[in-house]
Amino acid sequence: MKSGIHPDYHAIKVQMTDGTVYETRSTWGKEGDTLQLDIDPTVHPAWTGGKQQISEGGQVARFNKRFGGLSLAKK
Repeated sequence: MKSGIHPDYHAIKVQMTDGTVYETRSTWGKEGDTLQLDIDPTVHPAWTGGKQQISEGGQVARFNKRFGGLSLAKK
């Protein structure tokens, strides 16, 4: 392995949004720094399954739902 080309790999603390802290190794920051997360797997919908949107059809179905009562026939 060449010397001087690899980033420093050291221990840091990661603070989750709920306040829990764990220690891991990373190239982020300096030895002993704390990384505070804005989003994390315990609360973000991408990991928890969150609210999912149910499809109600395509463009034609949306058009018919919106303008279904209109008619082109002469009265």
